[in-house]
Amino acid sequence: MSGKEQEERVRLLAWYDQSRRILPWREDPTPYHVWLSEIMLQQTRVEAVRGYYERFLAALPDIPSLAAAGEEALSKLWEGLGYYSRVRNLKKAAQVIVNDYGGKMPGTREELRKLPGIGPYTSAAIASIAFGEPVPAVDGNLQRIFARRTAYEEPIKTKQAGEAAERFFAARISKDRPGDTNQALMDLGAMICLPNGAPHCEACPWEPFCLARHQGRETALPIMPAKIQKRREEKTVFLISCGDQILLHKREETGLLAGLWEFPNEAGHLSTEEAREVLAREGLLPLSITPLPPARHVFTHLVWEMTGYRVELESLPDPVRHPASPDWQFVGRGELAGRYAIPSAFSAFRERILKEPSLPR
Repeated sequence: MSGKEQEERVRLLAWYDQSRRILPWREDPTPYHVWLSEIMLQQTRVEAVRGYYERFLAALPDIPSLAAAGEEALSKLWEGLGYYSRVRNLKKAAQVIVNDYGGKMPGTREELRKLPGIGPYTSAAIASIAFGEPVPAVDGNLQRIFARRTAYEEPIKTKQAGEAAERFFAARISKDRPGDTNQALMDLGAMICLPNGAPHCEACPWEPFCLARHQGRETALPIMPAKIQKRREEKTVFLISCGDQILLHKREETGLLAGLWEFPNEAGHLSTEEAREVLAREGLLPLSITPLPPARHVFTHLVWEMTGYRVELESLPDPVRHPASPDWQFVGRGELAGRYAIPSAFSAFRERILKEPSLPR
């Protein structure tokens, strides 16, 4: 290690010791806690994760309880975080850990990579923070820091850029405090070396070494790929109820939002007459049908533009399950609020119906 690399490491850890964020998973960094927090933090703000993390641990305090958890309970604990495949992979990995590792997480990046849902970044984060393996955990924050620190001229989201960033941080990671080094860099990216605006270079421990800063190019780097135009889909969502009972539909087990409960919906923006035709086709007789305000949800590569109708039925269909399938259920408002996980794509509709006064029949 060169003198400059050693000085960078010392300055970074000194800054971290004074300025680090106090986070619950850092105060008790068991392998399970680190793993859970890292999965929750993917594409989610730290402040939003705190409550989810605490509720999840209260319900499932260890790996064996996670491995044994039911699908509905898991989905409900994850409700609002999105990317439900992540919580399914958490359970799959927990089952592997219980069955193949005696209930204890493996302690190396290489072994962790073998578990479902654990990729290069997450395996390095767990290995370094929970087990002290001196490996860098390179994510978007670290890629941005690397690009500015070295004035990296190429697009940052390439395999070559990732390998260059890995080498750069591997040369600077502390052998004694590898987890703290990675968490210091995470905080540096979240608090100082900010995206989409002017970084706080005057407060950065690496300011004396930063080439982009010295060249006046800190807001021009990193070089990002061109944004992909998101595909748009129109949908009509139905909030169908009879008294206190609300109709839900379970999505297919593959594809977008796989296996989750949703409000019934149709492709396209339907007129009131078209909506009535859809309801009649399903044997549903509306007592009233009222248009709802539009809603919008943005996925990674897709945008849903939604309209909707509030439908009150004259009576429950016979049988109560409609159609006669477990994928269609009438559920009470209490169950909707406390048991069934509805994807955040439908949050505007969920909030609307839960705020309505109950109308028992």
